[in-house]
Amino acid sequence: MLPLLQIEDLTVSFNQKVAVNHISFSILPGEVVALVGESGSGKSITALSILQLLPKTAQRKGSIRFNPNTNQEVELLLANKKETKSVRGNKISMIFQEPMTSLNPIMKCGIQVLEALKQHQSINDKEARLKVIELFTLVELPQPDEIFERYPHQLSGGQKQRVMIAMAMICHPALLIADEPTTALDVRVQQSILKLIKQLRELFNMSVLLITHDLGIVADIADRVMVMQNGNIVESGTTSEVLKSPSHSYTKELRAYSLTRIKKEKNTQEISILISEMPILEVKDICVNYTSVIKKNKEVINAVDHVNFNIYENEIVGLVGESGCGKTTLGRTILQLIKPSSGQIKLKGKDITGITSSAIKKLRQDFQIVFQDPYGSLNPRLSIGNAIMEVLKAQQLHDNDNKRREKVIELLEKVQLPADFFSRYPHQFSGGQRQRICIARALATAPSFIVFDEALSALDLNIQSSMLSLINNLKLEFGFSALFISHDLRLVKQICDRIMVMQKGAIIESGSTEEIFTQPSHNYTKQLLEAIPGNSIFV
Repeated sequence: MLPLLQIEDLTVSFNQKVAVNHISFSILPGEVVALVGESGSGKSITALSILQLLPKTAQRKGSIRFNPNTNQEVELLLANKKETKSVRGNKISMIFQEPMTSLNPIMKCGIQVLEALKQHQSINDKEARLKVIELFTLVELPQPDEIFERYPHQLSGGQKQRVMIAMAMICHPALLIADEPTTALDVRVQQSILKLIKQLRELFNMSVLLITHDLGIVADIADRVMVMQNGNIVESGTTSEVLKSPSHSYTKELRAYSLTRIKKEKNTQEISILISEMPILEVKDICVNYTSVIKKNKEVINAVDHVNFNIYENEIVGLVGESGCGKTTLGRTILQLIKPSSGQIKLKGKDITGITSSAIKKLRQDFQIVFQDPYGSLNPRLSIGNAIMEVLKAQQLHDNDNKRREKVIELLEKVQLPADFFSRYPHQFSGGQRQRICIARALATAPSFIVFDEALSALDLNIQSSMLSLINNLKLEFGFSALFISHDLRLVKQICDRIMVMQKGAIIESGSTEEIFTQPSHNYTKQLLEAIPGNSIFV
């Protein structure tokens, strides 16, 4: 069988620094090939090279042939603008990693996908709209007619990613490049998206180049896997061979990170003693309702529906559930970033639901948040040192800027970043480094309570592992409690003392981490656990 894509001796450099080093591989029609490795290994640079999306400063050598040895062959490294346009988004399509920044914020989601279709096909608006809504249904977007009319900011992170997947698949490409396609999705949606990719692969004989840090996803979908380190492909083979019996030390290291478990601080008996004490956070019968602006009948949506729970001192409680279930809304409501429709929230025994804006500003010192997108959370025009100092100034902490600078440097060192990073800007850091900066900023006021909202979802396995250990160590040192919101049940299992399961705005089950994972009582919880990808590679 002739390959669909043939890469030979590809080298990519930036200012004489090699990012991709003489790599060669091919992808057959209908084959799913996974490319794995840590941040900076060259995975995304390889993918962007295929679609000619690298900046002009990139120096490229080698060959990338699409449909090689046929009368439709295109040498992509030498293709002109017309040839590239005919391939990009049509015959080869890509799902990008960051749905937050990949969608136009001032254009309706449906129109963005519709335009991608009309660029390559002669079709009227009515037919195009029907195709977009049909694909929105396939990728399991709820109420696809409404999603078509919504703007990106009106969707959850997982819903935005599904819109991106729909956009990439709208022209039924021969090759789909999927760069961390399920990063922002919960396990059930991950499962459905992977199932969808498999179905489309079989239906259209579509090939897939899957870029991911999740070895579980690789195990579930890939035929072959290539392991990349420092711009080199250090190991390749069938998925079963590479993941079950790796030969290279780096591959063994990646597999070990998948199995890493940090030591739990509390067992079930200790948790029972803990919850007899005064809670640091009390959430009582909280509701968050809003009225749909899309539907004519002004339907009331219950985003958070009569939620009750407590969090105790030095405790990390996990909140899991699929995209759109209300996790992030609940977290932001606790922090008074969203006003509840009804109910009560107490921090250290004090009711904070009805207090004034000025009183909330003062309280911000005691509760903080680490958001999902570390790049979007930092001002690109501020050095990271000044970004952290801003928090200290706003809360009037420490006497002067010299003392504040000393505090910032101390915080950077606490999150394992050197002092000379103070004057650098967000774009100069990796995703994992940026998230460390955001954690340092959250700790600047010595809060008693922190919300981690999908704070590790976009990070590689090795970085996730180190970040979990970092959060656990910082919790012991600073003595904060936390709500850890995540779609990744494996992360929650590693760090949380207790877990709450959320569905359609309500908490349907809660218990110790051990109880939830070994004796789940609700069918929805069981479905979430069954959907965790890649259990086969650890057998």
